[in-house]
Amino acid sequence: MSASAAFLIAGGGLAAAKTAEALRDQGFDGRILLVGDERDLPYERPPLSKGYLQGKTGRQKFVVHDDAWYRDHDIELRSGTAVTGIDRSGHQVTLSGGERIGYDKLLLATGASPRRLTVPGADLDGVLYLRTVRDSERIRDTLAAVSRVAIIGAGWIGLEVAAAARAAGVRVSVLEVERQPLLRVLGSRIASVFADLHRDHDVDLRLGTQVSEITGEHGKVRGVRLADGTHLEADAVVVGIGATPNTELAAAAGLEVEDGVRVGADLRTSDPDIFAAGDVANAYHPLLDTHIRVEHWANALNQPAVAARAMLGRDASYDRLPYFYTDQYDLGMEYTGHTPPGHNNDVVVRGDLGSREFIAFWIDDGRVTAGMNVNVWDVTDQIQALIRSGGPVDRDRLADPGVPLHEVTAG
Repeated sequence: MSASAAFLIAGGGLAAAKTAEALRDQGFDGRILLVGDERDLPYERPPLSKGYLQGKTGRQKFVVHDDAWYRDHDIELRSGTAVTGIDRSGHQVTLSGGERIGYDKLLLATGASPRRLTVPGADLDGVLYLRTVRDSERIRDTLAAVSRVAIIGAGWIGLEVAAAARAAGVRVSVLEVERQPLLRVLGSRIASVFADLHRDHDVDLRLGTQVSEITGEHGKVRGVRLADGTHLEADAVVVGIGATPNTELAAAAGLEVEDGVRVGADLRTSDPDIFAAGDVANAYHPLLDTHIRVEHWANALNQPAVAARAMLGRDASYDRLPYFYTDQYDLGMEYTGHTPPGHNNDVVVRGDLGSREFIAFWIDDGRVTAGMNVNVWDVTDQIQALIRSGGPVDRDRLADPGVPLHEVTAG
């Protein structure tokens, strides 16, 4: 790749910054332009619902690189600017100010956006979402000023915000349409662990319920009305009902889009000069033999090195197993692997669910497809090796803490 080549990165988050870093690390000495619509330096998002939200972590701890790093590595950082259009035939992008810039290779790291609530009252002052550092600060300031908050959605974001709210001494109601929190992700048996956890911390957990209206007075939130007519008073509402990938730019350019920007294992889109990474990428996984889109930090951290290799014309394949983690109250958890919704109820547990110190293994056709360690540490590599082995396991040995994980295969 000649030094005159120009690589453009659309997006200003972790995946974008790590791709710029990987390109320089892998020897690319051409122009790199990173264009992100947030005005902040690229940063990692997990602390926004964990330590930063609770005031335990300063912003400097999760900024990917400081200003000087971009200057020292000759990377042009355009914060507060968005890529608004792609001219694939002309190899140009249009920026929000109207400027057109040419590219040799383009990476889309446009992320995802919170799914919006559409019930009456959803636009009232005090209805909050969590995606950006400014969102986290707004929620943190709100928790310091209110006594009651309603959280709509019992996914990872909703539950982590609930834990932060309880730590701030705020009364919390969590409203979830499913009969358990995290049901689609974990299945009923393990989901119950998180339900019990939040009930033990005095969260009013309302499951199997629908929100029909956010009620207000003088333009400000006063409560939530449920479909059965129940009205819950609340000073603020935090909405955590999932996210949708930001595919508008890709779709308008005619790229293949299906639950994200569809890419191969090399993170290349249907256009050979355009790539995608992070939350927006629906990537083919060679080990799992399917396309998956994972909205978690590990993909944004690790996919960029693969994308950079592919952008430089080298062989590249992303085959890391999905990984994510959560911290809620005194529960810490890591999850490795992938189990599709509807295939998550065959679970083998090693340890004690009641004490919240265990490893759960999801089984499909006799093989481990995912593992979750709760308050048990330094086992992620072993879980990954077990999943990658693809061999059938002896369920009794898998459940026995006395049997090393590398000795649980059948036969």
